[in-house]
Amino acid sequence: MTDKNRFDEYFLMQEEDAVEYVKKKLNFFEDTSNLQCKEIGDGNLNYVFKIVDKNTGKSLILKHSGEDTRAKSGRKLNIDRNISECKILQMQGELCSGYVPVIYMYDEIMNCYAMEDLSDYKIMRKALLENNIYKHFAQNITTFMVNTLLPTTDIVMDHKKKKEMVKQFTNIELCDISEQLVFTEPAGNFLGENTVIPAMSKFVQDNIYKDKKLRLEIGKLKFNFMNNTQALIHGDLHSGSIFIDEKEIKVIDPEFAFFGPIGYDVGNIVANLLLAWGHGYATIEDSKEKYDFLSWLEQCVTDIIDIFKEKFNKKYKTEVTDLLAKTDGFDEYYLDSILSDTAGTAGLEIIRRIVGIAKVEDITSIQDEHKRAEVEKILIRVGKEFILNRDQYKTGMQYVQTLKKFVN
Repeated sequence: MTDKNRFDEYFLMQEEDAVEYVKKKLNFFEDTSNLQCKEIGDGNLNYVFKIVDKNTGKSLILKHSGEDTRAKSGRKLNIDRNISECKILQMQGELCSGYVPVIYMYDEIMNCYAMEDLSDYKIMRKALLENNIYKHFAQNITTFMVNTLLPTTDIVMDHKKKKEMVKQFTNIELCDISEQLVFTEPAGNFLGENTVIPAMSKFVQDNIYKDKKLRLEIGKLKFNFMNNTQALIHGDLHSGSIFIDEKEIKVIDPEFAFFGPIGYDVGNIVANLLLAWGHGYATIEDSKEKYDFLSWLEQCVTDIIDIFKEKFNKKYKTEVTDLLAKTDGFDEYYLDSILSDTAGTAGLEIIRRIVGIAKVEDITSIQDEHKRAEVEKILIRVGKEFILNRDQYKTGMQYVQTLKKFVN
């Protein structure tokens, strides 16, 4: 293959290839004589190259699909998935300008796209592990969710156009991963791949795997996830998918996006804040710092639910087009279903991040096994309450009250 047509046929790029690609395919850098590239991806699905002009500091990100997971699991993936991800980011940028990275270009052959470098921001999960407080977060994340989710529902969109979009953004491989890792496996460890620390083994057996009522409710949530094409959701909206600074957020990585239940996104945000709460509860030694951080997280959870409701209701009144959806009382019915899905998803996400194979650093970085077990037990009990009583969660304060109930 000659240099001329090297990028006319897909191959998995390395750092040196990414530099050459940018030189040949983009007009982003005025001078390409001193470009530096580093692969910085920390997920399991894609390769993320940061390319910098060392002379000026100007930079961009090149995101590239592989045919297998980075862990070489043998789970083959559709390399075209970046097409959908790029289109979704562009759509989200139109619906909620400034809340996602700017897209510069997309290449359907090499299955990569170039976007704004967000190095001046922090990944929110890392920032929360440092006990940082962001008082703007509840306002910003609720704006993002309401502005990107409600406009992609049947109550706003033309129904025929919505159905075409459901086909376009059907995400078979990654939805299968969610169905297995979020729902099925945490409920019963059917493949024997779940892991827990020794101090939690009996507790997990007794409180999750042997709980038939819990399994039934998880089953209901799973089939709602599979069949409720409510809105174009992010599908993996956790603290590792958000960049943050002192004023703004940027939401990234909608690779799991598809038409699903709105509450799945909202619940993921709530759950990951509570996982951060667990880390702070177990690790912060200074009493004031601990109080300030945990209190902020509790207030943030409260605000996210309550502000989401407020913004959703306001936007509902101005944007809903379906005639029956304008009927008195339908808005309350519709929002109630979202709030139920939110609570159920929050519980699922908490439990699967503790017992499943896709864990989070919020929990795994707790070095003291006794404290880790204490936190895991609190959070699992909280998660179960969210799932089993999900129809009762209408306000943000109810989430915090449930948390407090299980803290000694």
